[in-house]
Amino acid sequence: MRAFIKVMKALSDPNRVKMVKLLQQREMCVCEMQESLGLAQSTVSKHLRILEEAGLVSFRKEGLWVNYRLADGRQCLYAAVLLDHLRHWLNEDSDVSALVDRLPQIRRENICGN
Repeated sequence: MRAFIKVMKALSDPNRVKMVKLLQQREMCVCEMQESLGLAQSTVSKHLRILEEAGLVSFRKEGLWVNYRLADGRQCLYAAVLLDHLRHWLNEDSDVSALVDRLPQIRRENICGN
């Protein structure tokens, strides 16, 4: 039951749900999420850590970049099922659609300074 509760708690925050919806579109670094959501870097990092611990998000390092993406679902069955459902849920939500619409203009090369 612990894994289930961890996934449900991770998805109980609107900003974390928005992060999942953004990561459905593409891999992103912290600064791109920070720019997308208008949150502080430390807040974005905290949310990503919670999503990662729940098995919803994973990351890979590429040079100076740390790229976050949705987890493949092997770590936690509950996370895999919810990620699959979230692909179809909330796409018509005005906040989510506005974030997705803005995403093509948000590029790390323009905002991260690396």
